[in-house]
Amino acid sequence: MKEVDICSYAETFPAAHTDYKAEWGATRLLLDDKMFGMLGQDKSGKRILTVKLKPEDGELLREQYAEIVPGYYMNKVHWNSIDLAGQVPDETIKAMIQNAYQLILQGMTKKRQREINELVPDSTIS
Repeated sequence: MKEVDICSYAETFPAAHTDYKAEWGATRLLLDDKMFGMLGQDKSGKRILTVKLKPEDGELLREQYAEIVPGYYMNKVHWNSIDLAGQVPDETIKAMIQNAYQLILQGMTKKRQREINELVPDSTIS
């Protein structure tokens, strides 16, 4: 999956946006000011996407795909990095992005969750 497509996909979620953090050399995927993903590179220059997941979900994906490893420069329990040059299917990457977004959304106040829900008619996000 191309990085531009990852950013475009992430921005389809209510209140989600991206920004470039120059000091990190990375593009962040954000819900309000909370990061749910980051596009950057590892120490060898390999392009990676790092997303936050429930520990059990991340562990299962790391068992299934050699290109998914514990989060680079992140908490290794909650964050997972994907080698974008690898063989992880686009649908799997999209599901990981969606799950990361949902995880951050669920950690927000109920009031903020309602406000975000109101951004999309007939939304089932909660």
